[in-house]
Amino acid sequence: MTEAPWTETERRALTRATLALVETCVRNTKIEDWHAGREVVSPAGDFSDVKIVTPTGEIPYLEASRISDPEMKAWMIEVTNRVFTFLSFPDQPIQLGGAAGWNTPKLDEKMAQGIRNRIAIRDGADPAAIYGGRPLGQD
Repeated sequence: MTEAPWTETERRALTRATLALVETCVRNTKIEDWHAGREVVSPAGDFSDVKIVTPTGEIPYLEASRISDPEMKAWMIEVTNRVFTFLSFPDQPIQLGGAAGWNTPKLDEKMAQGIRNRIAIRDGADPAAIYGGRPLGQD
């Protein structure tokens, strides 16, 4: 478990800011349109019994892409622009809607370790010692 680099007061403020950012910048974007479709049901429970029928044949559900490259690109651009806009107004009052009832955010351990590795390298650590001979960025 990663030791938190903040006080309890800072953690509460960071939690509110995180929830506000995600609620404001990710909710009500293109992903809501994709979520609004009919839910796929799997009597087996693992979707091994579900297939997609296309003009060129059947695709097992677990092998099918759920989002096309153009859809993913459009969504990432939309979210990036919304995050940029959100961060452009740092003094805005934070208001939570439904996000007030969401789970409390936690550090992503893999991401946190990667950040710590990059900080150590920036501060002079030997990348080979940190990455054990693996190419940089493979953390």
